[in-house]
This record gives sequence, C-alpha cells and structure tokens, in this order.
Amino acid sequence: MSPEIESLLALQSDDAALDALEKRLRAFEPRERDLDRVRQVAEDALARARSALEAEERRHGAMDIRVQEHRQLHARNVAQLERVQKMRDATAATSQVEQARQMLAAEEHELDTIGRRRSELRQAVETQEAALLALEEEERGAREELARERGELQREAEAARAKRDGAAARIDRALLHKYDRIRGRRKGQGEVVYPLRGPSCGNCDTAIPLQRRTVMQRTKAVETCEACGVLLYAAE
Repeated sequence: MSPEIESLLALQSDDAALDALEKRLRAFEPRERDLDRVRQVAEDALARARSALEAEERRHGAMDIRVQEHRQLHARNVAQLERVQKMRDATAATSQVEQARQMLAAEEHELDTIGRRRSELRQAVETQEAALLALEEEERGAREELARERGELQREAEAARAKRDGAAARIDRALLHKYDRIRGRRKGQGEVVYPLRGPSCGNCDTAIPLQRRTVMQRTKAVETCEACGVLLYAAE
C-alpha cells in the first residue's frame, strides 16, 4: 500500500474519531437546554409576580391619593355643615356630607382590599425569588459537571483536530480537496475511502472495468467510483 493511501486512510480514521467527539459535544446541548428551560420557567414566574405587584402598587398609590383628597373634602363638608344656620342650607349640606362619607367609605374599603392584595403579591414575589434561588443552587452542581465534561471533550477534540490536520498535510492537495468534497457530500452516510472488493467497488458493489483496476493496482492511484462517488484504491 502506498504511503499516500496509508495517509488517506489515517485521515479517514482521524475524521471518524473527530466526528464521534463532536457528536458527543453536541449531546450536551439538549441537556443544557433542559436546565435553561426549567430556570426560564422559574424566571418567568418571578417576572409575572413582580409585574403584578408593581401594578398593584400603582393602584394602591392612586387610590391612596383619592382617599386623602376625599377625606379632606369630607372634612370641609363637615366644617361647612357646622357653620350652616338655615334649615334649607343644613339639609343640602347634610346630603353633601353623607354622599362624601359614603364615597369615602367605599374608597377606604377598596384601599384596604388593594392593600391585602398587595401584601399577598409581595409574599408571592418572595416565594418565587426563594424558589429561583433554590433552583439555581440545585442546578449549580449539574451545570458545573456539564462544564467539566464539555471541557474535557473539547480538549480531546482539539487534540484530534490537530492530529487530523497533521494527517491531511501528508496528502496531495488535489486528492485532499476531492476527499473533503466527497466527505461533505456523504456526511452521515459512511466512509469516503474504500478498497476494491474483487472486481467491484467496496461500497456499492458496482463492477469496475478491468483496465481501470489494472491501472490502480500498478500505479497505486486513487480513483472515484462512477456509481456512488467514493474514493477507491486497490488493496494488496
């Protein structure tokens, strides 16, 4: 077997090893996505709780201002009633005071209701914050282990890639270009380089003309199968 064919087979072996490592690296992605998805659920729940609390805080602030204004209005109405001397004016002032009192009572009740909801939402935010912290603590170990495993595999992949580059440097550039092009086209469909199997292609069993086989055996040339497109060599 010629040195070039040996280098080509070594390159193919290095590519297979590198592909296996890269596949293992890609396997980390769904594991990381699962962790991210669980954390995102907790973060979204916290964001919703905070948003609801902020909205209730705004409602509470607006209602508190209205209550303060109507308390002042009620106080002025009461003071005006105390100054009234005529019966007709007293009746109108009393009605005005009563209306203001009822409005104030309703708004104070609404303010108390909003205040209770605000307290409940504050508790919900605290609960969601605690849940997120607990989840992050729970995931920390898993993420650190994933990072460690990924780092080890990345170092292996870098070493395999350097080894692959060394094997590629020993191959004629035109043949290497042909190999890379076929490999890209056959991604996931098997190897690129096959030996002749008797009179046929070692991949698809298509018969190779005798003249081509003879030339391949004599010159150690690497040829392309016209049927399946793989590279062929004559095994000794």
